[in-house]
Amino acid sequence: MTVRVRIAPSPTGNLHIGTARTAVFNWLFAHHHGGKFILRIEDTDLERSRPEYTENILAGLRWLGLNWDEGPFFQSQRLDLYKTAVKKLLDQGLAYRCYTTPEELEALRETQKAKGEAPRYDNRHRNLTPEQEAAFQAEGRSFVIRFKIDDDREIVWNDLVRDKMVWRGSDLGGDMVIARASADGIGQPLYNFVVVVDDIDMQITHVIRGEDHIANTAKQILLYEALGAEAPVFAHSPLILNMDGRKLSKRDGVTSISDFQKMGFTAEALVNYMTLLGWSPPDSTQEIFTLEAAAKEFSFDRVNKAGAKFDWAKLDWLNSQYIHNMPVDKLTDLLIPVWQEAGYNVEARERPWLEQLVALIGPSLTRLVEAVEMSKLFFSDTVELSEEGSKQLQQEGASAVLSAILAALENQPEFTEAIAQEIIKQVVKQQNVKKGLVMRSLRVALTGDVHGPDLIQSWLLLNHLGLDKARLNQAISS
Repeated sequence: MTVRVRIAPSPTGNLHIGTARTAVFNWLFAHHHGGKFILRIEDTDLERSRPEYTENILAGLRWLGLNWDEGPFFQSQRLDLYKTAVKKLLDQGLAYRCYTTPEELEALRETQKAKGEAPRYDNRHRNLTPEQEAAFQAEGRSFVIRFKIDDDREIVWNDLVRDKMVWRGSDLGGDMVIARASADGIGQPLYNFVVVVDDIDMQITHVIRGEDHIANTAKQILLYEALGAEAPVFAHSPLILNMDGRKLSKRDGVTSISDFQKMGFTAEALVNYMTLLGWSPPDSTQEIFTLEAAAKEFSFDRVNKAGAKFDWAKLDWLNSQYIHNMPVDKLTDLLIPVWQEAGYNVEARERPWLEQLVALIGPSLTRLVEAVEMSKLFFSDTVELSEEGSKQLQQEGASAVLSAILAALENQPEFTEAIAQEIIKQVVKQQNVKKGLVMRSLRVALTGDVHGPDLIQSWLLLNHLGLDKARLNQAISS
């Protein structure tokens, strides 16, 4: 048997961290077994589905490296398939037209609520006679298609994460609506039905999704059976929780993959972290690995039943590890759009200079967006003095030290790290001051602050642009 799994997001919003983690588990399982990873867009909710959400989903999966083997398939283009399946159930007496009005359903719910009962449909139109149907139609009533659910039926499956699961038909809320009405008799099919029809048609062998779908699974198993198909194997992964143990939501901050990208997380770090949200590798000390490496080890034996808490500090740490170990040329490629977004004139800088800047600030980055502030002084013609910087330039001897450095620069046809070190050494001796005064004053003149990246490398970068002399003159006259 070839393993076939699918990720089936709905384009009613951007790609969510929970959906993306589900996609990760599906991808890992498929690649572990040499199977197929299929992408299906569940866009039957025509009112809420948007093309921009579809594009966000596709772009997010590509960015994460979760490339699919088949698809994307769109449910909105498969309506004839669903209607044929609905008609099959109607013809077999396994589904029926229900003419109950919204007002009648609301009255039923109110009665059940007053009695302290769980809301459920009472199946009142399950066995209508042709005459009764004709009477409802004469009244102008619309209808929905309901699938018959036997209250006494026991639904059992062996979940790859949760082991044996048992539900009763009486727990499923009565006969299930599987399609709305339309002029031709069968209208828009609904989620629980179309997902089964699609999974049968696409020969899905394993359905891997969040635990919030468990109740749907019980209903869907009955539909597989009614449509004459064998149900796939199910695996319900734990939900992603915030640090307080509640389901992660927009109230906790960013939840969409595109927002994580904007916050400066790398795709490799984010997908690595999502892999660890609910799954642990055989070597519990291993925390950093590629998708391909994780796929070799992945199994549901090591997926937890309990919810996985989202830890921002852990994600930041992982991200910093990927950034610090990334080749300079690749990190430069990632930072160029970040600088451009900030309005920096990257095009005016040569590639070797940009890579030298990246080599300088890279070891200090936790998120890519931090490069904007760290690089600001290298893309500005002038610098603003911090409070500490201003105090440093007021120190006795600071102005004379800077004047001596400026004079030494005039006699240098070229500028290297060795020459920079030699100038500092000469000024210390010439001015008869401590090296600390020279270094701190020079740093403030060049960067505006007493703290910052490596001084000599910063000086080299600014000298290449011809900015060091101008800043020294500005500091001397301040």
